Amino acid sequence: MRIKRRDSSLYRILVASVLLAAGCSSEETAKSPAVPPGQSGPEAAADSKASAENRPRILIIGDSITAGYGLSPDRAYPALLQSRIDSAGYRYEVVNAGLSGETTSGGARRIDWLLRGGADIVVVELGGNDGLRGIPPEVTEENLRSIIALVRERNGDAAVVLGGMRMPMNMGERYRSEFEAVFSKVAAETGVIFIPHILEGVGGVPELNQSDGIHPTAEGQRIIADNVWEYLEPVLEERLDEADAS
Repeated sequence: MRIKRRDSSLYRILVASVLLAAGCSSEETAKSPAVPPGQSGPEAAADSKASAENRPRILIIGDSITAGYGLSPDRAYPALLQSRIDSAGYRYEVVNAGLSGETTSGGARRIDWLLRGGADIVVVELGGNDGLRGIPPEVTEENLRSIIALVRERNGDAAVVLGGMRMPMNMGERYRSEFEAVFSKVAAETGVIFIPHILEGVGGVPELNQSDGIHPTAEGQRIIADNVWEYLEPVLEERLDEADAS
């Protein structure tokens, strides 16, 4: 029997969010755990060998939020999603391709390689570092479109889930509004599944972020997992129903 998720509560709307890994140095990147137990790093996503059970893959490409910076790998939201998927009886393998300091440009460069291992569902958690570095919104938009296009080129049946990002007010109102509009625009025009704010209830909340004020605590990661699960579980259910009907 599959376990259904409980109805998600409404998360507070935050003004300052997406305090991602904007200042992550190469040293921080080296320290950051990138995958849940059983994986060896972002490189594992490109491994051509299927898992022992030949389960379909959920590839999560992201930055330090996805990598679970400052935490053990099993506390990052991809690992929490894997536990939830297993408990609910869905046969999917979650691949954590998070990399600290990653931008959408880096993601666009990596995605071809990452897809070599296959992906039936791709979750994109990128863009926060773009915003905090002041990268032009049109560049972020182009990169997100490139990632989505390549996923569909490689596997037209793959579902894509795009996480929306928000910026703190100190980035300037014009830039902030233009940047945040990119994600909903790309989602609407490409038809991907859209999470309006992947850090809803976490970004800008001191007690849910580590001492640097940027990276979520274990509790913050649990909330992110809830945010993603709200949109991911219907995809898993729909695909299960399609398999049952075939």
